[in-house]
Amino acid sequence: MPMPTKPKLLEQVRQRIRTKHDSIRTEETYVQWVKRFVLFHQKRHPAEMGGKEISAYLNHLSLKQNDSLNAEPSAAPSYFSTVKS
Repeated sequence: MPMPTKPKLLEQVRQRIRTKHDSIRTEETYVQWVKRFVLFHQKRHPAEMGGKEISAYLNHLSLKQNDSLNAEPSAAPSYFSTVKS
């Protein structure tokens, strides 16, 4: 009789969230976070990583968000010019 295999990482995440009775949207969001984290670290399993990798990923997200914010055109100048009129 074959030994039962351990569920894959994302299935483990789903099972854990479901036992907590969180919403399906929460489940989908957490699964996406885990996927992005794993892909950022070249598909290494989170069990192989620690605080250093988490910090690197959070730093990456922070820099990415700052780039996005700086790239967005500001609506404030046009808004204030119409208010002055």
